[in-house]
Amino acid sequence: MTAALMSLAAALMIAVLLLVFRWRSGHLARYEALHARAGHLTVALWGSGEQFWDFDLERRELHLLQAEEGGDAPGEDLVLASRMVPLPRVHAHDRLFLRRRLRAHLRGHEPLFTSEHRVDPEGNGNWVWMRVHGRTVERDARGRPRRLAGTALDITSSRHAEAERRIASEVLRSMSEAVAVLDREQHFVAVNPAFSQITGYSDVEALGRPFSMLDSDHGQGRYGGLQQDLERRHWQGNVWMTRRDGEEILCHVKHNVIADAGGEVGFHVVVLSDITEQKRAEQELRYLANYDALTSLPNRSLLSERLARAIVRARREGGHVAVLFLDLDRFKDVNDSLGHAVGDRVLRAAAERVQHAVGPQHTVARLGGDEFTVVLEGLASPDAAGEVAQRVIESFALPLALDEQHEITVSPSIGISLFPDHAQVPTELLKHADTAMYQAKAAGRRTWQLYSARMDEATRRRATLAGLLRRVVERGELRLVYQPRWSLHGERPVGAEALLRWHNPEFGVIPPEQFIPLAEDTGLILEIGEWVLREACTTLRHWREAGLPAMTMSVNVSAIQLLRGDLPGTLARILAETGVASGQLELELTESAIMANVGRSASVLHACRNLGVGVAVDDFGTGYSSLAYLKRLPLTTLKIDQEFVGDLTHNPDDEAITSTVIAMGHSLDLTVVAEGVETAGQLQFLREHGCDEVQGHYIAMAMDRDQCQAFLSGATPVPALDAGAPA
Repeated sequence: MTAALMSLAAALMIAVLLLVFRWRSGHLARYEALHARAGHLTVALWGSGEQFWDFDLERRELHLLQAEEGGDAPGEDLVLASRMVPLPRVHAHDRLFLRRRLRAHLRGHEPLFTSEHRVDPEGNGNWVWMRVHGRTVERDARGRPRRLAGTALDITSSRHAEAERRIASEVLRSMSEAVAVLDREQHFVAVNPAFSQITGYSDVEALGRPFSMLDSDHGQGRYGGLQQDLERRHWQGNVWMTRRDGEEILCHVKHNVIADAGGEVGFHVVVLSDITEQKRAEQELRYLANYDALTSLPNRSLLSERLARAIVRARREGGHVAVLFLDLDRFKDVNDSLGHAVGDRVLRAAAERVQHAVGPQHTVARLGGDEFTVVLEGLASPDAAGEVAQRVIESFALPLALDEQHEITVSPSIGISLFPDHAQVPTELLKHADTAMYQAKAAGRRTWQLYSARMDEATRRRATLAGLLRRVVERGELRLVYQPRWSLHGERPVGAEALLRWHNPEFGVIPPEQFIPLAEDTGLILEIGEWVLREACTTLRHWREAGLPAMTMSVNVSAIQLLRGDLPGTLARILAETGVASGQLELELTESAIMANVGRSASVLHACRNLGVGVAVDDFGTGYSSLAYLKRLPLTTLKIDQEFVGDLTHNPDDEAITSTVIAMGHSLDLTVVAEGVETAGQLQFLREHGCDEVQGHYIAMAMDRDQCQAFLSGATPVPALDAGAPA
């Protein structure tokens, strides 16, 4: 019994021990599992950087649970630390947003509470961005939320990175330069909108394709393959590329490499700028800096450079260089009467004439206005420059064609200077050629002059005279003399020609051939011409008041007055002021003055004829007029130039020309007047061939007003005018 009880007791003890062991083993296993899960949670919180939070809504208590390191090495002796913390201050800009998100969850509108907002956890003004996730974990008896729990993560760095990414993306989108990202094989992986605008390829068309699709054969030949350039990590240069539509464009390319973690090429970043228009503009600026925009000839800058090089070569080779300074005669009249558009066409046509005349091997430049310069190199002798100048002048013999229906005749005056004879440097050569050109104009225009040292004195004199001429009317230095005109039909004086004279106290009597061209060049001829007209009409009134029968007064008129001034208005005013009958006044114009612009001349002369004023062509036969032009003009008188009259009875050609002109004038119902009659033989020839009137030294010299009045009234005897007078 005892033994049995003992055995039973031992069995019970064993059973109890087994139960205790089993209970302890299960409890230990559950504990180890819980410990393991806690360890996993600790590692997860530490690895993610997140915090676990628990918020009691009733007590307004916030508990934080986060993993902390207890050792020296990262991740060593991790422990979970829990503490109650005060509610962090939320940024004023985020409070409303946070309140709305929390209210939506607590009211059951959102299963989860999520928010990204700024907080100041330390209360020191350092704001950090937090991403918060949570949900309700406990409710009260009435079902209202009592506790919230969740996680929170500091996302300040990622927010800043995202902001930078968005800024970079917007910058790329708004850049005017094309930006492309290529992979290691140089295939497109990303492009910005400017890339599509510049190349014509959309992002869909470009992605995945090789960068070589933009290669241009032009670029290959000029700059080398772009593919080879991209082998370098950093490179920039100008490359010709082909757009999607086949158009070639010049691009400035900047290339950089983005390396991967191993230092190898990860991506290529290429920035493209279309500089086609910029380069074209630069080329145009270089062109404009050296060439004249109107005629495409070299301008003053390029001329100086070429002339300097020509002098260096001539000095080295012992040769000559000639500079021709060319100016179009009375070109200002063309601009004033026909307009600058027509003037520009004349300049272009003139430039072609000059270049064709001198040949392509010589430089023809336009200095401005109607001034051209020619540089002649490799001359066989200095005389060759004159031959070229004459060839240029002859090239203007035919009218310049403005279009299919309109032509205009202009002529050049040319001055020549030579290296090394006249100067050693470009500026001096140009100045001397310019001086010689003015001498050519003073010599009657449409000719050339070679520079000489005495021309400088003439130039200074010309400049001095130009200054004095500006006040010549005010100072009363001008006067008129009158040469009578004699009728061969009535054998009596019928009028006179008013001739202008200038007497200066310093220079004495200045010949008309010196100051008239100067007055025309400076425009002073308008003021002087009006004075002449008024003075001539005043003389007619004086003669009438002195009882002299009605006489005709001829007054020379310049082309400047015809084309630029209001000649009809001036005449009407002067006739009204002086009370002279318009039929007593006759205007004399040279052929060249009328032919400078026939259309404008005809219009002005018709207006003068409507006033009753006569119109005479002076120096007829020395210009280039034609019967067709004469028919268009309202002429009343034809004057034969003394060049033909002077050789009458000696030169059969002049006799034939003179007789023909008389017959032609009568056929046009014009009064024919011969100038420069100095012998009885000349007078007899003109009478026999029906000339109407004559004037010249054989009839009477030019004289002042009172002397001429005496002659016209018959108070002054005249030489014998009978046919038998000696020649």
